Amino acid sequence: MHELIRDITLCILFAWGIGLMAHFSRQPLILAYLIAGFFIGPFGMGWVKSQESISVISELGLIFMLFMIGLEIDLKKIVRAGKVILFAGAGQLLGGCLIGALFFAAIGLALGGGKFDAIYLCVACALSSTVIIVKVLYEKRELDTLPGRITLGILVLQDIFAILFLAVQPSLDNLQISVVLISIARVAVLVATALVLSRYVLPKLFHQIARRPELVLLGALAWCFLIGEIAERLHLSREMGSLVAGVSLSTFPYALDVTAKVTTLRDFFITLFFVALGMTIPIPGLSVIGLALIIAAFTVASRLLTTFTPLYLMKQGLRASLLPAINLAQISEFSLVIIQTGTAANHIATETASAASFAFVVLAVLSTFAMGRSDQIVRGLIGPLKRIGLRDLDHGQAGEAKGEGHEGGHGEIRRIVILGFFRAASALLSQIERQNQSLLEQISVVDFNPLVFRTLSDRGLHVIYGDISNVDTLVHAGIGKAEIIILSVPDFLLVGADNEKLVRHVRALNPTAKVVATADLLADVDDLYAAGADYVTVTRLSDAGELYAVIEAVDAGLLDDKRAEMDGKLSDRREVLP
Repeated sequence: MHELIRDITLCILFAWGIGLMAHFSRQPLILAYLIAGFFIGPFGMGWVKSQESISVISELGLIFMLFMIGLEIDLKKIVRAGKVILFAGAGQLLGGCLIGALFFAAIGLALGGGKFDAIYLCVACALSSTVIIVKVLYEKRELDTLPGRITLGILVLQDIFAILFLAVQPSLDNLQISVVLISIARVAVLVATALVLSRYVLPKLFHQIARRPELVLLGALAWCFLIGEIAERLHLSREMGSLVAGVSLSTFPYALDVTAKVTTLRDFFITLFFVALGMTIPIPGLSVIGLALIIAAFTVASRLLTTFTPLYLMKQGLRASLLPAINLAQISEFSLVIIQTGTAANHIATETASAASFAFVVLAVLSTFAMGRSDQIVRGLIGPLKRIGLRDLDHGQAGEAKGEGHEGGHGEIRRIVILGFFRAASALLSQIERQNQSLLEQISVVDFNPLVFRTLSDRGLHVIYGDISNVDTLVHAGIGKAEIIILSVPDFLLVGADNEKLVRHVRALNPTAKVVATADLLADVDDLYAAGADYVTVTRLSDAGELYAVIEAVDAGLLDDKRAEMDGKLSDRREVLP
């Protein structure tokens, strides 16, 4: 026990110290944590040698991370994109495993006879790092975007696949269909148990303690470890149980409060996880480095092929097909667990296992950089992809802009142009539809969300698929001749630009139009007017007015009437983004 406390102390001290250096040199913190672990671990200075300590630290970090992921997964949104996620996930997993098995067997790795190096590597390379992806997407505020939801959905399918593989892994020498069916049945029992308890037992308990925040947090953690222990008794894993626990709790009204409170614990244990991971990385020889680089290159290439292809074939557009592929281009923590179990079962050579661990480190660093600059990478790739013949969702729009594409004036310049489409724009179109439907014919929407593009097109609205931060897109959208230009997306959701930059671009292209911009902060308002905006909306002001009206209704005893009024407004709205 004292040794574990000492080891955790060393982990935190060195993670903080090297993390400070990484921060000031603008390097990824994950890299700093891995280096800290290597430095103090058995292959570095040897200050932390206990395999039990390393294992406990790593498992706690992964449990907290998967519980947080489960809490933040919105099953309704994933179900709405279910077809896309299901086909993309199946294509990525099955395609990755098939191509991987063939590739690794072709370069001489064992594929039978008691050795399964190729099998373990193809499974390991088909899985992506939940920890890295969620951390980066959370920091970029992209978890709630369409590519973010697709990425998370595929990650969930990958985690389930990894658990199933771990369940059948001991029987690889004599694999039978009954073993696979038993593993699936265990997962079904775990999910069913969690759902039944979360629906019929937890609501009553949480309702009783709702006013005691510390008991809410404690109850959530107890739930996490309870389901984790049930999973362990079913011969699955505590990590799988913590993911299921988080998902089953995500629909509770207390989920946001729990998430806010567990975040600090998560960050603490995730730091320990990466430090512990760094301790397991040996100093590689030249042959191990060579194999590791081959594994890393194959992982990136196969991920682009197996993720981009199904998404593109389902008409998600080049951008929404490329971003998940870039997000997923690394090896998972689960992959290392799978490799370690293979080594313990004598299914895989030690050199292969070391190469996989080193490849994980290489991709952890490279993918962190790539995800941070994914939008610039995608912009750079779209042009070459179009030149080799791949069509984007905007195919044919150039002709339409000149009046050459469709009947009915689809190429005419619209009087009102909405740049970017999120919830405010969705509400605006619904309001116009209810009050002045003829005005819709004068509106053009520019956005690169394929769901928005298809839905608005199906409703007969004029929509241009494109990136509003690109000046060419603005020119193509007819900005130069529009009378009213509306920027309805707040800065924290914009990619590659902000409202001030967009206002300057728009004003340069059209000096006479009335430009309406959106401000996140009160301090941004003057900057937007200085950039050339004619009117700046601050959504918090309208929200404040609505809340004050509710308070007045309560004081006057008219809250039921106020609610009935709101219900009436909501009942007949037909928004694109609910």
